[in-house]
Parts: sequence; structure tokens; C-alpha cells
Amino acid sequence: MTFSEDYLTAAHKHSGPQRAEIEASSICGCFYCLQIFPPDEIDMWVNGEQDATCPKCGIDSVIGSASGLPVSDHEFLRAMYDRWFGRIAYAEN
Repeated sequence: MTFSEDYLTAAHKHSGPQRAEIEASSICGCFYCLQIFPPDEIDMWVNGEQDATCPKCGIDSVIGSASGLPVSDHEFLRAMYDRWFGRIAYAEN
């Protein structure tokens, strides 16, 4: 599946200060390390205790299922990574 730039930009807003949304989720996905985990594994919050950090990699790139986004879909997480981190990684090569 291909995700549009607009879709990925809108999805990124759900990785910001969304603690209530994360806590209301049954599952979360990190679009940095591409791991999927339950929200009760999150052990650190930043930005005024509102942004979740991934319990696997520590990056604040977590989106919860309560967002309505396909957070357990690795294609979606990879597309988010490519959009938000891929350019940096590619620029270093």
C-alpha cells in the first residue's frame, strides 16, 4: 500500500502531545524502530509528560491505535520512517 504525503503528514500529528490517545489505545507502534507494543510498556514521557517515548528505542515516534491509524501495519510504520527519518539517513550516505 502507498501512503500519500498528506496522509503521513496528518498521521504525524498523532505522535505529538497525545497522552490520552496513547493511553486509550490497545496497541502502539513506533515509526523509528518499527516495533509494536501495548501502551502499558511505555515508561517515559517527554514534552510536559505528553509525548510517549518508545520503550524499545527511546525515540518519541509513538502512535496509538486510538488514533484510527494502522499502527500495527509495518508498511505504514516504514512509510512514516521514510517520510520523517529517511531523508536524514539518506543524506548521511
